[in-house]
Amino acid sequence: MQEKQKQECTLIWFRNDLRVFDNKLLKEAIATKRYLVAFYAFDPVFFKRQYSFERTGKFRLCFLIETLKELKESLAKYNIPFYVGLKKTETVVREIQNDFLITTLVYQEDETSDEKDIEKRVRKVVGSKVKKIRVTNQYLYEPHQIDTLFNKKYPLSFSSFRNKVEKKLDIDTELNYHLPYQDIYSQAFFEIPNCSRAEKFLGNSFPFKGGEKQALVRLKSYFFETKKVIDYKKTRNNLLGINCSTKFSPWLSNGSISVKTIYKELKRFEDEYEANSSTYWVYFELLWREFFKHAVRYHKNNFFKLGGIQKKTILSIHDNKVIKNWVLGNTTSDFVNANMIELRKTGWMSNRGRQNVASYFVHNLQQDWRIGAAYFESLLVDYDPHSNYGNWMYIAGVGNSSESKKFDIEWQANTYDKYGEFRAKWIDK
Repeated sequence: MQEKQKQECTLIWFRNDLRVFDNKLLKEAIATKRYLVAFYAFDPVFFKRQYSFERTGKFRLCFLIETLKELKESLAKYNIPFYVGLKKTETVVREIQNDFLITTLVYQEDETSDEKDIEKRVRKVVGSKVKKIRVTNQYLYEPHQIDTLFNKKYPLSFSSFRNKVEKKLDIDTELNYHLPYQDIYSQAFFEIPNCSRAEKFLGNSFPFKGGEKQALVRLKSYFFETKKVIDYKKTRNNLLGINCSTKFSPWLSNGSISVKTIYKELKRFEDEYEANSSTYWVYFELLWREFFKHAVRYHKNNFFKLGGIQKKTILSIHDNKVIKNWVLGNTTSDFVNANMIELRKTGWMSNRGRQNVASYFVHNLQQDWRIGAAYFESLLVDYDPHSNYGNWMYIAGVGNSSESKKFDIEWQANTYDKYGEFRAKWIDK
């Protein structure tokens, strides 16, 4: 009996770009004029343990699952099958090959080592005859712009990066395309891990759910409904409250909103309402994210090594009891403890809190900074490898500044939690 001829398709590989709007994957895939099929893999490499911590903890996992469920619904409106597998990425691809003849593979390039290793395996499975289209899907300024501007000599300091980028480079506009409505050809499997959200805490600073729609709702709310962006620079160091900061980072980290969409809406707000130091500071923070994103392209695995991008020789100290007390919020600093308890119970911590607990871990407890970074990777709902490791290196003095950054924790507590409201919320009496 003759085997049924397989439908030719363009395979869209979603990674940290889980959106329908302003997504180069989709624009490139549409241009191939083939039947579109999409997939995402919960690759086991991201569920291994490092320094005894799960790489993907429950907060980020639940947020990711919510995002994938919404993306599935969005793609289903166009009858685009969306395969999601709990297995190695290349195994998911092999199973899709049972249903389809892949002629083109479209995916986002990534410069971190795990992602590059997975990419090599996937390219091998699809074979040399399949056309591969790699896109850059996570930048405000494109890699070719940065490479040309700095003549492939990336600046060590953020200030040098910022000053030159602001003066010399333009930001591309959002993409315009329309997904085709296609016939139903195959039912895609949708395998997701079990995940139940943690206990709800009254006044949780990040009570939001994952997904592109939720990201756009938050964007509209923060900019145009509450207009809290006008006071961002004044409130960004507050430790309590939903609107003291943008809270865009969890959606940015898994790509359910593009950084260019945030920038475009920020500029629209400035045009329609007000441009001030606070609206600029939102852009300033996006620039920090951009700085670390491109830094990984240049420094590669040094980003994750003990000596950092400075390639310093420093001691690696790993005291399990000390680390456990830091994780549990059982140190001699009630300010550090409150922040660590908030993180453990909600998956969220303010930027001010992150700097303080990192400084305490590295300088007061004198532990290997990579262990702290690994714990953040496990717990943070908005974990992003570039920003997370970039900031931990900075605190440890092995990153974009050769001077280590030690915080005066007591002064920080008295300044940013003057009346102890934050500590009272998270520390049991």
